[in-house]
Amino acid sequence: MPQTTALDTTIDVVTPENIAFDYQLAGPFRRFPAYLIDWVIQWAIILGFAILVIMSGVLLVGGGASPFAQAIILIAWFVVSFFYGTVCETVFNGRTAGKAMCGLRVIDVEGRPLSGSQAFLRNLIRVADTMPLAPLPLFVTDGSPMARYIIPTGMVALVVMTTTRRMQRLGDLAAGTMVIIDERAIRLPVVKVDDPRVPALASYIPGDYRVSRQMARMLAMYIERRSYLTPPRRREVAKHITGNLVERFDFRPDIDPDLLLYSLYYQTFLRDEQSPPPDLGALAGFSPLAKDAHRVGGGTAGNNIAASRGIAANNNTTAMPPTAAMFQSNAVPPTAADAR
Repeated sequence: MPQTTALDTTIDVVTPENIAFDYQLAGPFRRFPAYLIDWVIQWAIILGFAILVIMSGVLLVGGGASPFAQAIILIAWFVVSFFYGTVCETVFNGRTAGKAMCGLRVIDVEGRPLSGSQAFLRNLIRVADTMPLAPLPLFVTDGSPMARYIIPTGMVALVVMTTTRRMQRLGDLAAGTMVIIDERAIRLPVVKVDDPRVPALASYIPGDYRVSRQMARMLAMYIERRSYLTPPRRREVAKHITGNLVERFDFRPDIDPDLLLYSLYYQTFLRDEQSPPPDLGALAGFSPLAKDAHRVGGGTAGNNIAASRGIAANNNTTAMPPTAAMFQSNAVPPTAADAR
């Protein structure tokens, strides 16, 4: 029996930082319910505003709405129709109310959040996507007043979406965006933390720091593929992600970026918030903070590490390496014997 392929497909996106992501694209039939929800919300706003204008009584003429009131309502329709999607997608990270309810999100074709100009452009060209317009007399033949109106068919959007690789309508093609299925669950790779520097460095990450959903997904994908990369390649990839984190956490700029991502993954997904702080053991006294860059490692554990590696140490620990040395790229993780 031949296999069938789902209309919603997965696409691989490689960011300018050379980081690969896979997204599940939302096809036309997945996006249509979100469009209907947004359409109902928009018209609820417009009708609510129209009722307020008419009921105010100021703009009534002969028991009906004056031309000025009709003009105000028409302007309200234009503003809501063209700026509802723009404002929502800009403020709520590519989501309108309908997209949020249907689990969809708009992103840049390079995997980045869309900008305000992209949101405006894709919503502006929505008019072309709804073409051709069908007059209701084709469907209403009893002389009803509804026969005066026309409805958008959206055939242009349907045809374009089914013939483009990223399932983009005209607005998406012009703005460089695509609609994806916003996964609620992040599949975490099964990893065993065997480097004692990971929980040690994680203890210096501010407790109030919360990763974004995009960062959480990036961390999970990086850790999953980390074992297939060589150490130099790990640091090369991780460096593109940790640039802002180093500055935000006030870490030394020469800290190992791979170790930092590994520690952030540990802090985010593996560490139990109810458990006591980890026992740093041999790493007690070593700090990755920039303010401690010139302070030397001290304490019995530090002297034991120095002695086990042939480093001279005295009571003042002046021969010990800087406290951040254990968290640099060329550092050798301490072993259980170092702590004895």
